[in-house]
Amino acid sequence: MKHIFSILIAVLFFSSPKAFAQDEELNTVVIVKDSTLLKPYTIDPLAPARAAFYSALVPGMGQIYNKKYWKLPLVYGGLAVSIYSYSFNNNKYHEYRDAYKDLLAGKPLTGKLEGVNADVLIRAQKFHQRNRDLSMLITVGIYILNIVDANVDAHLLQFNVNENLSLRPELQQNSIDYKHNLGLNLCLQF
Repeated sequence: MKHIFSILIAVLFFSSPKAFAQDEELNTVVIVKDSTLLKPYTIDPLAPARAAFYSALVPGMGQIYNKKYWKLPLVYGGLAVSIYSYSFNNNKYHEYRDAYKDLLAGKPLTGKLEGVNADVLIRAQKFHQRNRDLSMLITVGIYILNIVDANVDAHLLQFNVNENLSLRPELQQNSIDYKHNLGLNLCLQF
């Protein structure tokens, strides 16, 4: 044990500092100048991956990382409703399944299921099982959508939007009859 500890300390102290450092090429933040306005803006190539990782770790963290706080109630609301639906349908499925097992064993049904026949119990089981499985798929879908949204939103935050590309409504006067015409002006400057 003493030898393993001493070997570990020797490796830590005598190894090169680059052995434990992060790769600097992957963590670079690129500063780009806008082609016409010459304003510098930064592009972080790892921001989308970081946002997706945060959302995969804790749903909604990618939206917080992107500063899109208004999306948090959508993420947590969707997850809460689908998880509640799963829990409700799972409980009902087990209730009807246990009642069906009791009916097959010859035990009398009590409570609200008293007088219910086997066919109704089977249909109720299938209904709640299908809804339970659908709720689980919806929960997984919302979770994946949360990750994809954080990734795409982080990509779009770095998108250059300036006055060189614009679409504006325009009112022009016709030179023949002097009436005003409404149109759209698409401006693309290089």
